[in-house]
Amino acid sequence: MFAASSGSSSILIIYLVVFGALYFFYLRPRNKKQKQARLAARKVEVGERAQTIGGFVGTVVRNDADIIVLRSASGVELEFVPSAIARRFDPAPAPTTDSSDEPTAEGDEQ
Repeated sequence: MFAASSGSSSILIIYLVVFGALYFFYLRPRNKKQKQARLAARKVEVGERAQTIGGFVGTVVRNDADIIVLRSASGVELEFVPSAIARRFDPAPAPTTDSSDEPTAEGDEQ
């Protein structure tokens, strides 16, 4: 009986060491990188557009340590705590149509 419990306890110790190594060498650095990326995405300056976690999009009017004021397109200013800012909002540029891309008729070149 003593040998069986000694073998199972050594396996348990091996599992704990492997899990500890996995945590310190993989999970912990990964979580730190994700947290830094989230904080960088939330950092907004005055004049930039930002989106809140609720989906409100506005221009940053004031950025204090404990409050961020966003102005909507209609001019309404709303106050948010910094943790409510989800990301900087950079809308995709609208596709532009360039007249040089259009095909020309063969008779127009002369």
